[in-house]
Amino acid sequence: MRRKLIAALAALTAAFGLAFAAAPAQASTGGTADGDTHGSVALIVFYTAEGRFRCSGALVSPTVVLTAAHCTDGTIGKTLVTFNSVIAEQSPAGFPDANPSVGYTSADLAGRISGTAQTDPGFSNFTDKNNWNDVGIIKLDTPVSQPFYSLAAPGALDAIAPGDVPKTVVTAVGYGAELAKPDSGPQRRVPVSYPMIRRSVDMNLQSVGPQIFTTHANVNPAQGTGGICSGDSGGPIFLGDQIVGLTSFGNKNCLALDGLQRVDVASIQSWITSMEGTTAAS
Repeated sequence: MRRKLIAALAALTAAFGLAFAAAPAQASTGGTADGDTHGSVALIVFYTAEGRFRCSGALVSPTVVLTAAHCTDGTIGKTLVTFNSVIAEQSPAGFPDANPSVGYTSADLAGRISGTAQTDPGFSNFTDKNNWNDVGIIKLDTPVSQPFYSLAAPGALDAIAPGDVPKTVVTAVGYGAELAKPDSGPQRRVPVSYPMIRRSVDMNLQSVGPQIFTTHANVNPAQGTGGICSGDSGGPIFLGDQIVGLTSFGNKNCLALDGLQRVDVASIQSWITSMEGTTAAS
């Protein structure tokens, strides 16, 4: 796990941008294979000084993939983007390697979708819950022609009556790990990276704050279909068919608290809009 995220969130919870890892498993719980339902939700792969990592994101314009700031901050080189629903059933994932000190170059990613990471300048690095701003984008080198998602109007979550908050269902989509039981030893479910596929999960809201809203992971179908996990960072949270938030943080065991960054915030949407007109780095 990225050490700076551990340090920043140690008193709160574990962050979700993890390095690739695998463990034997016999069954998964929580969430469902997404297939082509959310075909413009992406997996992104990038290098930092600490290694190679993966996160999730969503296309919000032909040239912009929206993701979390902790998935863009400190990126070295280019970011690889793929909208494939199934990445790999088992290790290896098949992504190209790069010189870790340089990160991905255009040559490394020739023939693939790629872009440049940009981080919201208001990102608090997990130090201010009222000004969290865990938002970043990947500015694509070449526009893509597939459909893109709309953001919920500013204040969409504030418009939900307090008594209706726990009754409101949102949908998280991403390429995170799933919970599975190991082949041997204690049969406690643990996060595993493979199969690496796009999944979706319905969750009931728990609380809504100025920048952060929360849900509670639950694999009981009567109380939702699961929760978010390692690798879901930056993935979209849908309220209806619009993006209202991004996966930001959660419990290291992928159970209990799920922390989500609101994007129905005027200042955040202004920054995203401003970045749509920028040029990707060469």
